[in-house]
Amino acid sequence: MPAVVVLGAQWGDEGKGKATDQLGSRVDYVVKFNGGNNAGHTVVVGDEKYALHLLPSGILSPGCTPIIGNGVVVDLAVLFEELEGLQGRGVDTSKLLISSSAHVIPSYNRTLDKVTERFLGKRQIGTTGRGIGPTYADKMNRVGIRISDLFDEEILHDKVEGALAQKNQILTKIYNRRSADIDEVVAELRSYADRVAPMVADTGLVLNRALDEGKNVVFEAGQATMLDVDHGTYPFVTSSSATAGGAATGSGIGPTRIDRVVGVIKAYTTRVGEGPFPTELLDAVGEQLRKTGGEYGVTTGRPRRCGWYDAVVARYAGRVNGLTDLVLTKLDVLTGFEKVPVCVAYDVDGVRHDEMPIDQSAFARATPIYEELDGWWEDLSLARTWEDLPVNARRYVEALEEMSGTRISSVGVGPDREATIVRHDLLG
Repeated sequence: MPAVVVLGAQWGDEGKGKATDQLGSRVDYVVKFNGGNNAGHTVVVGDEKYALHLLPSGILSPGCTPIIGNGVVVDLAVLFEELEGLQGRGVDTSKLLISSSAHVIPSYNRTLDKVTERFLGKRQIGTTGRGIGPTYADKMNRVGIRISDLFDEEILHDKVEGALAQKNQILTKIYNRRSADIDEVVAELRSYADRVAPMVADTGLVLNRALDEGKNVVFEAGQATMLDVDHGTYPFVTSSSATAGGAATGSGIGPTRIDRVVGVIKAYTTRVGEGPFPTELLDAVGEQLRKTGGEYGVTTGRPRRCGWYDAVVARYAGRVNGLTDLVLTKLDVLTGFEKVPVCVAYDVDGVRHDEMPIDQSAFARATPIYEELDGWWEDLSLARTWEDLPVNARRYVEALEEMSGTRISSVGVGPDREATIVRHDLLG
């Protein structure tokens, strides 16, 4: 009975929610181990479409226990807004557990995120302005607020006071903003204490016991490999560990307990925000991919930058994460192209790179070296078996599998839960 990590193998928005949701009906626990409400998962169940931002997508699977792990930063207002929205649509949310060690996003960090980004001007990172980065910075600076702090007003007051001793100086003297009031911040955070208390648990203990009992556990990453704070396109990254190693540190289980690592990857490539993107298409083809694929951010609504599949990124993701499987999504979006280019290497100042350049400035100057594959014209949306796919679509998948160095275990051909072709069992 495996523990499976599911993560993005590109720059995010690959369809991780759908992949996790498909496993969710067969697993006992789904754990979100990093990030916050700065990214979204879209899950389609029948005629119902759900946009999840902070909650694990396993919350939509009856019988599954969703967990927000210690590696997540929690905006309490967003948490209860999402829960109320799901409850209003008849979804049972009573099993949700939250780590007592998860950090809380206070209001002053949302303010700092927005004003800092504006202050950076042309050097801005492209954050969502939701306080994620400042809250992770507080965690590393040891001035953060944990879920467990909500239940002791004296401790909470001391921690908020300590954090604001510096932050109010920054807000008032650098950004010319009003200082945050300690008592107001404490009162706001304390207002959630009674509501969140029944959900709080030692989730690391819960998960280790579940694995000891042979339960199936899925660890669901927010963001993606190329946005990982250590292994992504730094500094245009998120503030957490979005790779497989983060599943252990962000949930409280040891790395030896992980059996499979599944990378979710689109049949083309997208990214939101600033930063280098070698295969980006700034033309009508890029716009076609955006419109056909519905490439707009779930959380922000921002249009996603679109480009061809990048096998160099896929190989890098395989190596960094130790991928055992790839889930390929949105193959149907490529229907109608006579030729489909795939980036197999980069040219950097006249030198070919088959692997990721170690220098970020070199990566920013990389231009793609393409191989073209034959396209197809058939509608893939009703395909449910490998044989249902047209020959050229199968050849495309097989070529990506060989170039990427990881087996492609399932192929998505539409947004619905059932629109998937399974080649290998992810839990087998």
